[in-house]
Amino acid sequence: MNRKLRFTVNKPEIRLDRYIAQECPELSRSYVQKLISEGYITVNDHAAKGSLRLNIGDKVTAIIPPPAPPSLLAEEMPLNIVYEDSDLLVVDKPAGLTVHPAPGQPSHTLVNAILAHCPDLSRVSPRPGIVHRLDKNTSGLMVVAKNDAAQQNLSGQIKARTVLKRYLVLVEGHLSPERGIIEAPIGRDLRHRKRMAVVSGGREARTQYRVIRYLDNYTLLQVTLETGRTHQIRVHLSAIGYPVVGDEVYGARSPFLGRQFVHAHHLGFRLPSTGEYVEFSSELAPDLEEALKRLSAMPQ
Repeated sequence: MNRKLRFTVNKPEIRLDRYIAQECPELSRSYVQKLISEGYITVNDHAAKGSLRLNIGDKVTAIIPPPAPPSLLAEEMPLNIVYEDSDLLVVDKPAGLTVHPAPGQPSHTLVNAILAHCPDLSRVSPRPGIVHRLDKNTSGLMVVAKNDAAQQNLSGQIKARTVLKRYLVLVEGHLSPERGIIEAPIGRDLRHRKRMAVVSGGREARTQYRVIRYLDNYTLLQVTLETGRTHQIRVHLSAIGYPVVGDEVYGARSPFLGRQFVHAHHLGFRLPSTGEYVEFSSELAPDLEEALKRLSAMPQ
C-alpha cells in the first residue's frame, strides 16, 4: 500500500529535493529524485522539478510506493544445523550473515540458504520460515520454521514470551549490580531515524542480565530477553552507560574486535508437533572466544 505524506512548507527558498530529504531522512537523495521525476511528489497539486524553490505555505504531497519485494532465490551455502525435524531447523548463524533479503541485499542471506536446504518451503512471505531475527553481526542460535503451521506455532510462543533466548554479551566498564533488569521503552530514534533508542511512548522492552565475570575494564554478561525489540540488547545496555564492545552504532569501535560482542548462546521452546520443551546451546564464535582470551591474559 502506498504511503501518503503531506507537508506545509515553513522554510523559504529551499529546494524541493532538499526539503523532502530533510523531512524524510529515511529516504536517500537519489530515491527522492526518482520519486520527483516519476510524479510521486507534487507541489500545490502540480508536478515539479527537484530544483524548484519552495515558498512558505506551499503544500507538498509525497506518495511513497511500497518497496518491490525482493526475488527469493535458493543459494547453496553452508548451514550449521544444530537440530532438524519435519517442522523446523535450529541453525547456528555466523556473524556477517544477514537473515533475510532486503533492498540493497537481495541475495546471500540465511533465507536464501534455507530455501536451498528446504526447496518446498512456502515463498508467499518475503521472509519464509523466519519467526525471529538476529542482527547481521550477531552470531548464534535461531529457529526457522519449515511449514506454515510450525511458523504460526513458533510465532505464538514468541508472542506469549515462552521462548527462552539467552545471549553472551561483553560490555565496556564494570557493570554493577551484578544482576538486574533493564525496563525501558524502545522506539525509533527521533534524531537518527535508522537507529533505535529509549524513547517515551516506545514499545515495552525488558532485558535481564547477570554478570559472569569481569575482565580488565569489561564485563561479560549473560543476557535474557523478555521482549524482542530491534537492537534491544545494544540499546538498553548503551542507555545505562555500558555499551556493547564493538558496537559502532550505540557505542564505539573496539581495538580488539571487528564486530559487536553479542552471541545467541541458548535457545529454548516447545516443538510444534509434540509440545515437548527443548533447549539448545551454542559455543562462542571463534573471534569472540579469542577476544576473551586476550582480555584474560591482561593484568587484572
